[in-house]
Amino acid sequence: MDIILWRHAEAEDARPGQDDLDRALTPKGQRQAARVARWLDAWLPQDTRILVSPARRARETAHALHRTHEVEPAIAPAASAADLLRAAHWPEMKRPVLLVGHQPTLGELAALLVGGEEDAWAVRKGAVWWLSHSPGAARVDLRAIVDPKFLR
Repeated sequence: MDIILWRHAEAEDARPGQDDLDRALTPKGQRQAARVARWLDAWLPQDTRILVSPARRARETAHALHRTHEVEPAIAPAASAADLLRAAHWPEMKRPVLLVGHQPTLGELAALLVGGEEDAWAVRKGAVWWLSHSPGAARVDLRAIVDPKFLR
């Protein structure tokens, strides 16, 4: 099963009194999301389940893909790597799942799946980490890391 981690693109700084969940993408973030969405659209299987944090910046990132997605409160900014795995039904899920979320959780999840323990791996804003696990295999393979600054 493939689990694809997509960190939300660049977001505006919080204004005084603004709820963190209400932060929108910057114009640069909108461009990042659009570039990565084009790449994902070319590679994601049509049956990919897409789960998105309720944060506005994550929802705006996911909207760039123009595919049906589900807002999943379990992957909000304060989520743990275990929360993301439960929400994704991983590794039981038979179809690919794309999680649109936040640091540090996405980096911790990548470290857990690839390295066997949670660590502070950095996932850049707007970047995708594509991980793959074959049934019965003991390891998870890192198939791709895509950074929006390398896409046009």
